[in-house]
Amino acid sequence: MTFNPDADISGNTVRRRGRTTAIAAGGGVGVLGILALIVGPLLGVDLSGLVGGATEDDGSPRAGDASALTDCLTGTDANSRDDCRLGGAELLLNDYWSKRVDGYVKPQLWVVDGQTQTQCGTASNAVGPFYCPPEQGVYIDPTFFQLMKQQFGASAGGLAQLYVVGHEWGHHIQNITGTMQKHPDNGPGPESNSVRTELQADCYAGAWLKDVTESKDPQGRPYLETPTDEQLSDAVNAAYSVGDDHIQGNSGFVNPESFTHGTSKQRQGWFANGYVNGLGVCDTFAPGVRL
Repeated sequence: MTFNPDADISGNTVRRRGRTTAIAAGGGVGVLGILALIVGPLLGVDLSGLVGGATEDDGSPRAGDASALTDCLTGTDANSRDDCRLGGAELLLNDYWSKRVDGYVKPQLWVVDGQTQTQCGTASNAVGPFYCPPEQGVYIDPTFFQLMKQQFGASAGGLAQLYVVGHEWGHHIQNITGTMQKHPDNGPGPESNSVRTELQADCYAGAWLKDVTESKDPQGRPYLETPTDEQLSDAVNAAYSVGDDHIQGNSGFVNPESFTHGTSKQRQGWFANGYVNGLGVCDTFAPGVRL
């Protein structure tokens, strides 16, 4: 998805944090690394121990270990740099959800350089993007998108990246509206709360992306141009890539009783459902809802 080159994204409050000790984007990653890359994303499961050790830390952000994205100012920056695209996405997501959730509280979006410790475990490109509920923080290492392309053959273009960020914001909405508390983790399985939580976040991401071109910067310029069919296909492909059956199939087995995210078909379907029909169809916990 392309930003309007003149759009003003200087108001983003994204912070950068971390140490350059994670896996290099060009390095080789085996089967365990792929699982760490793909199972961790969009849920916040820390599998970094499969691909390298993490340093001990209390998980608390430190003032000297963070900096603002001061050089991400325009849509041109967002189109050319993944970290600046995240900065633009933050503005869009906060604008969208503040109009739809009473008492909306903004999460903190952290751009991770290498790796850093959080209250939910290690944040790095090996773990993938995740939301940390006790911090109300979203952590993303932009080099993860390159790893998706290189190691898993997944699409990770601009709109696909916005889908990933929108999904993590969906978890924040579930947290502040009480969905997570009402439907806590009850173990894996095709009908589990975990799967329903993930599919709802996919639906939220789709609903947001449908309306995202309506958001305008302080000067009244649209942040984003209307997505092309190719860009939408790229986002749908990203949803397919993180389906439980697709991940497990690449490792030589498929066990529905261990599902935590939903199948590729389900993830694509719920993203598309939100995109076509809006937030009103995103209650994956409603009685009788077929996943």
